[in-house]
Amino acid sequence: MTLPKTSLILACIALLQCSSAAPLLHRRSESGPHITTDFPDPSILKVGDTWYAFAGQSLYDYTSTHIQIATSTDFETWTLQPAIDMLPDLPSWVDSSKNHVWAPDINHLDDGRFLLYFSAPTYYDNAPHCIGTATSDTIDGPYVPSNESFACPTDQGGAIDASGFRDADGTRYVVYKIDGNSLGLGGICNNGVEPIVSTPILIQQVESDGVTKIGATSELITNDSPEDGPLVEGPSLIHSGDTYYLFYSSNCFTTTNYDVAYATSSSPTSGFTKQGILFGTGYGGLKGPGGADAAFDNSHFAFAAQKGDGRRELYTARITTSEDHVSA
Repeated sequence: MTLPKTSLILACIALLQCSSAAPLLHRRSESGPHITTDFPDPSILKVGDTWYAFAGQSLYDYTSTHIQIATSTDFETWTLQPAIDMLPDLPSWVDSSKNHVWAPDINHLDDGRFLLYFSAPTYYDNAPHCIGTATSDTIDGPYVPSNESFACPTDQGGAIDASGFRDADGTRYVVYKIDGNSLGLGGICNNGVEPIVSTPILIQQVESDGVTKIGATSELITNDSPEDGPLVEGPSLIHSGDTYYLFYSSNCFTTTNYDVAYATSSSPTSGFTKQGILFGTGYGGLKGPGGADAAFDNSHFAFAAQKGDGRRELYTARITTSEDHVSA
């Protein structure tokens, strides 16, 4: 579906409450579903003439596959490879009895290797979910995991949803969510009962291997407004012109309030201002879209939306960034 410029401008005014001077980002078009089985939290990367989409473990379809993969040569027709598991072996810190690995993020390293971030359940009482890494010499794996987790703050509820980012000067970062709602008092996504626990999205600089940390983390945003609901999560970062765009989801993934929102800053490590919703329920018939990933070409975009039976289907979109006006 392609929206006319006037519709995009009205959406900007009504939904994003932005001004003509603010950095803007809008969907140019969207399509799908491309995969109708459960394909949650997609991550996309183009290698040669082929697009690859990685997704987390399904609770409904192909349940023994930890990390799913699909391919496309035109970004419209996608072929799922259900017999292939990108992460067949799990590290020792993962509680494999929970049968749930999710939020993969695929990255091409400077030395030609491929790095996969993923979230998985642990044996730790105060950190039920943590972030791991795995590498492969080829995009289509299999990926061999490190025995050490990348982020596992046991005093804060653990960490999930890691996403790699390579800036224009070659500096690498990882953005991820502190899983504070795992320590919540109940309600929606275990964080709907006061006091609401913070679920900040952090950024960590890393060396060229995407794993070795440099310095301390910085907080980019957190669930500090009523529009966020119980949490913010699922970050993805791009850089266009003078502006950094942080995509994230707010509210709970089990509800139709789940969405894809974004924040902007002139720095990758601070000063982000929430701009509002990019995709939400009702946009082109979508229900509860979230778990988005933006390709580093600043145009191609993927996310999952609810099918209505618990499954989340793969959708793709094109986005447009602009410093001073909306482009359709």
